[in-house]
Amino acid sequence: MGVVTVSAAYGAAGPEVARAVAERLALPFHDRAIPVEVAGRLGVPVEEAEANDETVVRGLWRLVASLGTMPDPVGGVVPTAVLPDARAYREQTERVLAEIASESGPGGVVLGRAAAIVLGERPDVLNVRLGGSRGRRLEAAVRRYGRPVEEVRREMEANDRAREAYVRHFYRADASSPRHYHLVVDSTALPVETVVDVVVTAARSRGIGS
Repeated sequence: MGVVTVSAAYGAAGPEVARAVAERLALPFHDRAIPVEVAGRLGVPVEEAEANDETVVRGLWRLVASLGTMPDPVGGVVPTAVLPDARAYREQTERVLAEIASESGPGGVVLGRAAAIVLGERPDVLNVRLGGSRGRRLEAAVRRYGRPVEEVRREMEANDRAREAYVRHFYRADASSPRHYHLVVDSTALPVETVVDVVVTAARSRGIGS
């Protein structure tokens, strides 16, 4: 079946493209399911783990560190001293990704989570990067979300910084570098349907798909 990893800058239609590619290839779409699985393994609240993994360094674990105790999934509480840190969260995420891509795994389309770097050059994986100029990404996001330009601009800049920092911190890599991807597409210059067609064609050329 194989795996398609999709790394997308803010405003580059990552969720729309990834979901549509999964449907076209008849593969599972792995987005919310990954932090839910990781939360269960680490014993942290699912609602906290559902935050985007790549902003976890600044958000989730700062919150976790501020709490004295947290619920234990089998009853009682977990002392702060044994709570997982950001590195543990990353390691569990890597394990989940490896299981998805394994011979016995379900395969699928994975959005974000530095999956292209984690899964690397496996022959049954297609690594895709979606991007575009800041101006076009901003315009696309404003149209998509229908919110004020300055509000979306601030969110885009914060999101870009957080994602770049996550990959730099844990993998000493540049998330936007073409060297990590088989396919790099300016998804702000093409209709979403065309981008999906390109990714699906590339995936099938690598034998990926149900």
